Amino acid sequence: MKQLSRKLLPSTSALAAFDSVARLGSFSLAADELSLTQGAISRQVSGLEEQLGVMLFDRTSRGVVLTTAGADFAKAIAGALSQIRSASLHAMTKRHSDQLNLAILPTFGTRWLMPRIPGFVARHPEITLNFATRIGLFDFDRDGIDMAIHVGQPEWPGAECTFLMDEMVAPVCSPAFLSSHPVVQAQDLLRLPLLHMASRPGGWKHWFESLRIAGSMSEGMRFEQFGSVTQACLAGLGVGLMPLFLIDTELASGQLVEAFPHQVVSPSAYYVVAPQAKASFPPVVAFRAWLMEEVARYRQEIVAW
Repeated sequence: MKQLSRKLLPSTSALAAFDSVARLGSFSLAADELSLTQGAISRQVSGLEEQLGVMLFDRTSRGVVLTTAGADFAKAIAGALSQIRSASLHAMTKRHSDQLNLAILPTFGTRWLMPRIPGFVARHPEITLNFATRIGLFDFDRDGIDMAIHVGQPEWPGAECTFLMDEMVAPVCSPAFLSSHPVVQAQDLLRLPLLHMASRPGGWKHWFESLRIAGSMSEGMRFEQFGSVTQACLAGLGVGLMPLFLIDTELASGQLVEAFPHQVVSPSAYYVVAPQAKASFPPVVAFRAWLMEEVARYRQEIVAW
């Protein structure tokens, strides 16, 4: 039984070496990634194969290729290694009370939040921010996250949701696309390729209903991030229903234009969320207060426009 238990628990160094080779397809590249020699990587993988009793790679003159067993094993351990890395980071950062692990939305984070972060850093140099990307609800404790930016409804079990802002959306596309697909009335959009966001499944329906328009919509392409929708619009693939504040730059430069001049408030809104157990955690309190100030300033700028 002890011998079996040992076989079922390979060393993390061997697993890390195998994972790196599996991802990069090369012993030398894995050695560079892990700051080890190629020989050390080879020995770790060979030892793992011997321990498991299966061949994980086919060695050829052109490199290494995962066997069927190797591919299955790589897929199975990827999540476990990711959890171990997250747990290690969590343990390291939790030794200090001046760390804030913040989950952000990809496009909101890069387009709206990140340009403003230097202001928080200047005000709170004692707090170190650690960023992670998350879409949708997740387990704060499991992921080692103290606070999150959330879009949707203020419904998060065991957490406090503080309203940040609504999002105003409108149909946008490239000027070239609009030129070749003229839109005279809103109904014309029904016959065009509409780009959809996975997190806003009812977005287009809500927009058409605001104009009391009924009809079958194009299925169109579906995306998980607004950044991808933006790129698809720029490439002339269709019309995207975009939060306008996320594409300020493209609208100002003329790279994107409104396909039809009708803006509506999205059913989804932005919230800053923290688990109830972290409500009084100093970095959480500081970041929430700063963020609310930034949102208030942003609203004043919109009114000024």
